[in-house]
Amino acid sequence: MDALDYLSNFCTVTSTRTKQKAMQTTEIKVRMDCDGCERRVRNAVSSIKGVKSVEVNRKESRVVVRGYVDPKKVLKRVRSTGKVRAQFWPYVEQHLV
Repeated sequence: MDALDYLSNFCTVTSTRTKQKAMQTTEIKVRMDCDGCERRVRNAVSSIKGVKSVEVNRKESRVVVRGYVDPKKVLKRVRSTGKVRAQFWPYVEQHLV
């Protein structure tokens, strides 16, 4: 029986499922002066696993990311492009006030 117990320890499944992240919309304020800046930010954010859509509005200095991602991870990736002063969108929409 000892051999059977020993072999049964290898057959048990002990994997844990990771909790799936919820769909989120992350808005980031980042200054973009040219097409190159916009392209760098768009490519950096869209390469994150779980991102479904990226909207870049250069006039408002705004990036909207939708997907199953952590907002802190998105901000960190935007800052890695050289946009160190990037921050979460600080303004509240008019109809919510």
